[in-house]
Amino acid sequence: MTLQWINRGKIFDPTDYASSDNGIGVFAQSPQTLVFDDFVRIFFSTRTVDPHNGKYASHVAFVDMDKRLNKIIAVNQQPIISPGELGCFDEHGIFPFNVVRHQDQILAFTTGWNRRVSVSVDTAIGLAVSKDEGTTFQRYGMGPVMAASLHEPCLVADAFVKSINDELHMWYIFGTGWKQYAPDSAPDRTYKIGYAHSKDGIHWQRNEARQIIPDVLGAQESQALPTVIHAGDRYHMFFCYRESWDFRKASGRGYRLGYAWSYDMQNWTRDDTQVPPVGKPGEWDGDMQCYPHIFECDGNIYLLYNGNEFGRFGFGLAELTAL
Repeated sequence: MTLQWINRGKIFDPTDYASSDNGIGVFAQSPQTLVFDDFVRIFFSTRTVDPHNGKYASHVAFVDMDKRLNKIIAVNQQPIISPGELGCFDEHGIFPFNVVRHQDQILAFTTGWNRRVSVSVDTAIGLAVSKDEGTTFQRYGMGPVMAASLHEPCLVADAFVKSINDELHMWYIFGTGWKQYAPDSAPDRTYKIGYAHSKDGIHWQRNEARQIIPDVLGAQESQALPTVIHAGDRYHMFFCYRESWDFRKASGRGYRLGYAWSYDMQNWTRDDTQVPPVGKPGEWDGDMQCYPHIFECDGNIYLLYNGNEFGRFGFGLAELTAL
């Protein structure tokens, strides 16, 4: 099996639409879709500066595009979900924001961020529901539906959920720990991809700390943002991975795309040769590819993903032409 791709290039740049009115700032990270009859809504996380402390806070925006993803129709003009409450798991932002149709509802699985003292951040997965066809969302509750546990001690995040035969299947990441790699550096984290399932989206069964995607960089490989589609006779997962330290600026250590396939959604064979090619030096994705999202629209299969600087300048598109 060989996946063949047409690279469509960058299709959205947040700097073209940044405004205090719509809340779009720098970054358009983790594009994730909700397909309608006549357009595609692409949710993403953007960042604006918190005036109280001068630090970035992540929040959710969307852009609507035609179903061939050639034309921008509109960007949101109102908040999609309210900021997290003081002291809650999502107090300092949401990134990413995964949306799924399930039993006549539109659900969103959020990754909430909250800052820490000894390390920079912790995360957990929350649930929100839309009552206006995916324009705004309301939290199911102030707390998460999946968080750190006995064997997954930190950084539970990056939920990607599919509804299959009235059951919800989730691929997510869990942290294995933090480590200070150099005396003068801040601690960095490592995380792996896991699997869980649920009937209602609230109560999840997970095989804790079972890493389902094998490493290629060794035990300190960090894996992020799994996304899954069924095509042909198997499931296809795309994700991104990197070294756990010195990855922000060092050449060759940052995020790149990975791929694995499975017959049963839990046992996966990895083959990173099947992802779209990296851009040429100087192009928007020449240094980094990250935060992928695979989806089907009108019989076509597309992969959205971010490029250099973790999506600071938007996201692009690749189209699958052959399995």
